[in-house]
Amino acid sequence: MLSLWLRNLLYWLVLIVITPLFFFLLLLSAPLPRRARHVFGVSWAQSLLWMLEHVIGLKYKVLGAENIPDQPSVICSKHQSGWETLALQKIFPWQVYVAKRELTWIPVFGWGLVLMNPIIINRSDRANANQRLLEQGLERKRHRFWITVFPEGTRTKPGVVGKYKLGAARMAKQFDMPLVPVAHNAGEFWPRNAFLKYPGEITVVVGKPIVPDEALGPEAMMKDAEQWIEARQREIGGVGPFADADEKRKRLAASAAA
Repeated sequence: MLSLWLRNLLYWLVLIVITPLFFFLLLLSAPLPRRARHVFGVSWAQSLLWMLEHVIGLKYKVLGAENIPDQPSVICSKHQSGWETLALQKIFPWQVYVAKRELTWIPVFGWGLVLMNPIIINRSDRANANQRLLEQGLERKRHRFWITVFPEGTRTKPGVVGKYKLGAARMAKQFDMPLVPVAHNAGEFWPRNAFLKYPGEITVVVGKPIVPDEALGPEAMMKDAEQWIEARQREIGGVGPFADADEKRKRLAASAAA
């Protein structure tokens, strides 16, 4: 346990040291084109991912990488921890996130977020929200950014299914972009708001893209994505120290039967 604490303290120390450096570089790059600015944000995320893998011992494997399209798409991912906000930036091409306007008000973090070209939504302005979403999304697509959405809207505990909102599917439909479902079990090793991250191997599964067409509306697209994601969650769950108890029992029973 002492070793785990020491490794986590080292991770947090590196985080505290490098974050101002990358933020300063990001500020200096503000006059540069969007994709040039993106280098610094992605490099920060990948530096922390390296620390998690080589210092904490939190590794990961990706199944279904062959399903990643060769064109900008909408990533529709399960959201359990802070890990996926870092890892998705390495697994997929350069991307932007959909973020609520309030996040941009946070000192330092919010300024850096704005420079990373997110799609900003104002939940209190529902009358103009869809139009602004369409304008921002099409503009990001023109710059060949992918768009990452966590359809449940917030982090959920392993074994919990949140309410899947239609935003990701609506964007895929409106922007004529494939919808790529992603499942993972990161929350079993890095719980929500936890100081300690635990060693192990996270499994990420990338599904076949759901391609919008005239016969497939946003509701049907999101239903397909949700069913696929939650089916994969049940398959890969039950392995980490913070796994859902029922998932653990099922995995142990399956191992004993085999």
